[in-house]
Amino acid sequence: MSPDLIDLSYLLAASLFIIGLKGLTKPRTAVRGNLLSALAMLIAVAATLRHQDIVGVTGLLIAVGIGSFVGTILALKIEMTAMPQLVALFNGLGGGASVLVAGAYLAGKEFSARVASGACFTDVLTATAASGLIGAVTLSGSLVAFAKLQELKFVKDVSFPGQKLLNLFLAVGAIGLGWMLVTQPEHAQAWYWVMACVATGLGILLVISIGGADMPVVIALLNSYSGLAASATGFVLNNNLLIIAGALVGASGLILTRIMCKAMNRSLGAVLFGTMQSGGTSLSDEEVYTSVRSTSADEVAMMLEVSQNVLIVPGYGMAVAQAQHAVRDLTNLLLNRDVDVQFGIHPVAGRMPGHMNVLLAEADIDYERLKEMDEVNSTMDQVDVAIVLGANDVVNPLARTDPNSPIAGMPIIDVDKARTVIVIKRSLSPGFAGIANPLFAADNTLMLFGDGKKAITEITKAFDDA
Repeated sequence: MSPDLIDLSYLLAASLFIIGLKGLTKPRTAVRGNLLSALAMLIAVAATLRHQDIVGVTGLLIAVGIGSFVGTILALKIEMTAMPQLVALFNGLGGGASVLVAGAYLAGKEFSARVASGACFTDVLTATAASGLIGAVTLSGSLVAFAKLQELKFVKDVSFPGQKLLNLFLAVGAIGLGWMLVTQPEHAQAWYWVMACVATGLGILLVISIGGADMPVVIALLNSYSGLAASATGFVLNNNLLIIAGALVGASGLILTRIMCKAMNRSLGAVLFGTMQSGGTSLSDEEVYTSVRSTSADEVAMMLEVSQNVLIVPGYGMAVAQAQHAVRDLTNLLLNRDVDVQFGIHPVAGRMPGHMNVLLAEADIDYERLKEMDEVNSTMDQVDVAIVLGANDVVNPLARTDPNSPIAGMPIIDVDKARTVIVIKRSLSPGFAGIANPLFAADNTLMLFGDGKKAITEITKAFDDA
């Protein structure tokens, strides 16, 4: 391919990345944005492989076919509940790729020739060190995040005295080794891989102390790290498109991290230095659950029959039960009876940013009915029935009332202010934060125990028969 055609392909891909990213900001345009971004990546990979004469057209088509097959299998086989784990793995693979590409550059003939000539290329060496350091942290941190999300028994929240000091020591050590790489290019390979090992340990320690409730923030931050590592790799390879694409991912990831931090009442500094840990004390289950009242699907149906405004607050339990399609059926039935139905979406409901939006969109629920936390809170006192489906920490009033709670100060959806609250849950078990929820024992709350999908289906049938 001619240089002009390569540049034109890169320009087209960069433009599609930006347009696609813009589309991802709204549920209605998210699918189109995702498709445009995928097309941009296809153009970018094809142009790069042809530009570097890595493969011919036949090889390129084979590679695209294999990648498409694997991607299709993953898309069809991975359950929606496991999507956060898949995102964590994608982040880790992106970081690992940056480490390997930067390491391959140091082992290449071009680098050896530059060192032999005595030429000064501090900028490229700095980018190489940044790529390896950030990429290694992203790889190991993402694997730990995956293990936590998968609830693997051998990965637990680990905290010990001096952990923050050790993290700081490893961070300074990794940066120091990167500096040695830049100042002593003749030994760059040795310094690089030692730095990568130290950074790998740093990534593990940064994430392993973080509780499951904070995983949405971690996923967003690691996504940003993977983008920054890719952007640094772009400088190593002198690939403008990789620089642009990595910068877009890095910047959008940091913005999303900031949104998640606000939603979790965490500071960005605490996230960056790995100090997000659940702590504090709160009331025991026996003290909280003194007046829990249960209900039935028939009783809930009767309440819905005389309601005008219904709010549904989904959580991870809805994802586990795969209840989104049952929720859609109930929503459509309510709308046909002139009952207004809205969905209150907490930014960190589920296990990754936008988890609930993805589930509800999969069930073809109208995007306009998905409301942000602040919007539903402002009209909560007008809600006749609030149905909490599998959510826990994001509706826990202790965030407002108990300064010793691990979630103290975290913005929540104030469903306790609705006229009637129906909580659909298998049991009174705690959420990720591991604390009791006084909402379950509130005077205006009724518990409907059972599987989320089954419960919603029974309510729908009872309401339809009424």
